[in-house]
This record gives sequence, structure tokens and C-alpha cells, in this order.
Amino acid sequence: MEQTVYIRLRHRLQTRPNATIFLKDIAQLIADENMYEQLKELKIYEVSEKDRNMIVIDIMRVIRLMTMTIPNTEIQTVGPSQIIVEVVAKKRKVSLPLFILVWLLLFFGAALTIMNFHEDVSMRAVQQRIYTIMTGEIDANPLIFQIPYSFGLGLGMILFFNHLFKKRLNEEPSPLEVEMFNYQMDLDNYISIHENKESMRQVDDH
Repeated sequence: MEQTVYIRLRHRLQTRPNATIFLKDIAQLIADENMYEQLKELKIYEVSEKDRNMIVIDIMRVIRLMTMTIPNTEIQTVGPSQIIVEVVAKKRKVSLPLFILVWLLLFFGAALTIMNFHEDVSMRAVQQRIYTIMTGEIDANPLIFQIPYSFGLGLGMILFFNHLFKKRLNEEPSPLEVEMFNYQMDLDNYISIHENKESMRQVDDH
């Protein structure tokens, strides 16, 4: 009697160079306990130097290895048909001078961007006009508007990005996180198609 195994590939996996990838690393399994213990240690891939930093493992390769290990087994797949394996080398220590340089570039770049925007929309003239309308007086530097506006600008950026240093204000993702997620999904789709040797065949392939 055939036994059924349900398998769901993970979307992405990080591993080290020259590592051995087992089935338990790349997929979730539902199977008989004895079969599960045998399958979870099934060797799927051996990372080598030629693999560089991105590997795509196709579900068909996984099924082929599973049926070779346990014949007469019905395999039901759920979810994605391939997994992206990212080979990550050991992290290098962050250079303090480089960190300071990047921080300064971002800080002054953002400051110049905000100042140029305010100059384009004549923010100072608008605040002067509002002050004159409300008080009947002319003031070249209406600090009663400029100071709260400056604090409000910083608070608005904190609320927009939903972060205060490393602390998240709530569970809702920020627009920047959504855009980064969309970019990562597009990148993963590109890698899945162009790096998956099983999904593309050239004219000269045999």
C-alpha cells in the first residue's frame, strides 16, 4: 500500500559555503513518523565553490531523490516549485570610518533634499504669509511656526518609516519595507527563472 508524503518547499534558505543541504533544511514534511525520520536527513545538495552565491533547487530534483530513497511513495507537493539557496560567507566586521562616512553622506544628503524642496515650494514665504494673516504683523522669521514645523517634520518621518532607531512602533509595515519586499520578490522570481537549470533549455542542450 502506497504511503503519502506531503512536502512544501521553503521560499528561501541561507547556508554557508561547502555546506551540505538536507531535505529538512529546505522543506516542511508531513509523513509517517518512520518515513519522516528517514526523509528529513536525505541529502539534497552539496554546496561547492562553483555555485557562487545563489542556487535554485527544483522540486523535481527533490521528488526524484525522495522516490529513490523510498520507492512506492505518493508525493503531494504544496506551495512553491523551487527554493532559492543563498550562500552567505562569514560576515566581515563593519569598518567604523566607512560607517561614519556613509552616515554623514546620508545625513547631509537628506538635509539638502529637504531644504531644496522647501525652497522650491517657498515654504518660508508661506509661513510668513500665514503669520501675517493670523497676527497682522510682519515677521521675517516666524519662529512660532518654524520651530513646531521642524519637530513635526521629524515626527512625521518617524511615523512614516514606523521605526524609532531599532524599535518598531506597530506591526504595520512601512512603505519602505513594502517596496523592499516587492523588490526582493521580483529579484527572487528573476533568479528562479534564470538560475533554475531545469526550467530553461538552450538549443544546443542535450
